Amino acid sequence: MANTPASRRMGKVFFVAALTLAAMSLVFAAREKRTWDIPDEAKQRKNPLQFSTEALRAARELYLDNCAQCHGEHGKGDGPEATMHDPLPADLSNRKFNEGLTDGEIFYQISEGKKPMPAFKRRFTEEQRWQLVFLVRSFATSVPAATPPLPAPVNPENKPGSAQPKR
Repeated sequence: MANTPASRRMGKVFFVAALTLAAMSLVFAAREKRTWDIPDEAKQRKNPLQFSTEALRAARELYLDNCAQCHGEHGKGDGPEATMHDPLPADLSNRKFNEGLTDGEIFYQISEGKKPMPAFKRRFTEEQRWQLVFLVRSFATSVPAATPPLPAPVNPENKPGSAQPKR
């Protein structure tokens, strides 16, 4: 009696329900894995570079060529390719997001990547990745990253036309 039309129909219903539940579980699990698992050692790393406008300029060039298409020119996560990705690119200009991360965590994320973001540890030198940490930090400040402050020109000889006044 196990092969009656009603029992076959019920078996198909249970099979479809099980497949649907499995598919939904996979989708849910994939969407929930949005947090980064960063080792404590990486979190505690300090940026070995001294901040400089040159480092910020160099990072800006790398960023515009490799990151802005997703994260946007000013790090707001609004680049022309941003909506093509799930999850959406992070808004690097968000002060809470930015202040909630150590330099080591930002360096780790740039280095290791996480789909859809590629890893950059083989594409950029360690110095370039640390420079990018400066740039990411600059997005959450009031000074736009596109126009880092320039140091005043120095003329040690105090020649006419010098940027420093004669004394």
